[in-house]
Amino acid sequence: MRMSKLFSQTIRETPSEADVSSHQLLLRSGFIRQLAAGIFSYLPLAKRSLTKIENIMRQEINSIGGQEITMPVVHPAELWQESGRWYKIGNEMGRFKDKNEHPMVLSMTHEEVIADLVRKEIRSYRQLPVLLYHIQTKWRDDPRPRAGLIRAREFTMKDSYSLDADWEGLDTQYDAHFRAYENIFRRCGLPTRAVLSDTGIMGGSIAHEFMYLTPIGEDTLLICDNCGFSANKQIAQIRKQPIDDETVKPMQKVHTPNSKTIEDLSNYLSIPTYKTAKAVFVIARIPKDEDTIERFVIAIVRGDMDVNETKLANTLNASEIRPALESEICAVGAIPGYASPVGLINTFTIVDDLIPISPNLVSGANIEGFHFINVNYGRDYQANIIADITSAKDGDLCVECGHPLHSVRGVEVGNIFKLGTHFSESMGCYYLDKLGQSHPILMGSYGIGTGRLLSCIAEEYHDEQGLIWPVTVAPYHIHLLSLPWKSNSIDFDPNIAENLYQNFELQQIECLYDDREESPGVKFNDADLIGNPIRITISERSIKNGGIEYKRRDLPQKLIIPYENVVPFVLDEIKLLEKNLNTPQN
Repeated sequence: MRMSKLFSQTIRETPSEADVSSHQLLLRSGFIRQLAAGIFSYLPLAKRSLTKIENIMRQEINSIGGQEITMPVVHPAELWQESGRWYKIGNEMGRFKDKNEHPMVLSMTHEEVIADLVRKEIRSYRQLPVLLYHIQTKWRDDPRPRAGLIRAREFTMKDSYSLDADWEGLDTQYDAHFRAYENIFRRCGLPTRAVLSDTGIMGGSIAHEFMYLTPIGEDTLLICDNCGFSANKQIAQIRKQPIDDETVKPMQKVHTPNSKTIEDLSNYLSIPTYKTAKAVFVIARIPKDEDTIERFVIAIVRGDMDVNETKLANTLNASEIRPALESEICAVGAIPGYASPVGLINTFTIVDDLIPISPNLVSGANIEGFHFINVNYGRDYQANIIADITSAKDGDLCVECGHPLHSVRGVEVGNIFKLGTHFSESMGCYYLDKLGQSHPILMGSYGIGTGRLLSCIAEEYHDEQGLIWPVTVAPYHIHLLSLPWKSNSIDFDPNIAENLYQNFELQQIECLYDDREESPGVKFNDADLIGNPIRITISERSIKNGGIEYKRRDLPQKLIIPYENVVPFVLDEIKLLEKNLNTPQN
């Protein structure tokens, strides 16, 4: 491709709307342009890189038995109503009506459509297992799109769906996807870590996320360096430390003025925070049949811990939760800052599983300026549910080995879910076994966002001058520069750059040829900004020095290669760069 014909232009100034390096550089280098918040156009350079990423995905998913299909972006709402997710998902779902007033959905994902295909196509165990996938547009109306392609509203995803007759088959396909994802990210040059994750709106029994660790990530991960345990903070469990056994003491009311927070209470009574109970009041929206009910919930954790909203919502089977208003808290007889379930009636209470083994805690008295000391679960109040509802944090003990955990930030670039029968039962996806008996098909769901992956690669590979693409996903292998001659002191073949460009094309070496009438400074700056892995420069200086200047984008060294050796040398370098990415790391 000649840069004089390329539908793209570089930008010198950093766009004000870009808040992370990858977004800034993808805009400045002419890869993407923003149409609206979280909605982007992909220009030719980006499209070439995305196509390479998608082809790597195709190769890896095909290698484990995948068959590529294409499913619609627009779905009839009836499918989502059948699965129940129509009632569980909030404003992120794109809902509209067609001209006949039929409710429709813009695809967030395609489990419902796969289920509809399966129940029409699969009848017998002989048709299983199956692995289907496609690469298709998705829409999620995120209220806070940010970081460019990392958190977009319209995006492209590779999503695949496994179909099996038994759990052993699902386990096999799940493990195959796990390895395929490791291969995909390695071949794209992106370091990732697989962590346990929340199943969320997908449902099912277990899920893993493949995380790119970076300070710009919105997810917090808890990691154990001793045994390798890792999990998203949303679901991470910890080894909890009960209070040493104490004799249960009588409950007493004490005056605690100006002690509305755990810290104030701890300081006033001169006790550690773990000797207190923290009450959190929320309103949970819980789907019920084709409606949603709101439930007032009191959640109790120990004072040295925090409520994990994801765990709380999952325990309640809630589609969303929000903090209760002060008026809602007072309406049940509780006093904000001095509240607890002690003495309250007709309320729904959930306590963390550490509370029943934590005797003699300090808890609110539901009277302004007063708390109860020596409050004991079971004697002084009861709960509707006992469950793990606390958030893990730095220094908490690993649930597997007891070693202290540490937290890191990350971006989710891929996920895999064991859906089990979650969708097949609700949508009637059954098969007949050898004896003619009917069973639900076991499903798995596996996704990678292509634009997000591109952006994370840009975040990982850049410097102050611009992008530094791994060779497997770079828009072009070579950035060819032809600089103007300043003198007639040496013989000059005006066709040398053109001939070299043609030779690269003949050898299927992808080349971006800067044939523009620009200054050397502009050409060098654009080459660094765009970030193709190899730069070839033809100039008066290089010819005087004996040939063509070769430079890798990721290294400072420059070499002079005789003209006749440039093509074979470059071919060898490209193979070496590809080999380095394709070699699994120990």
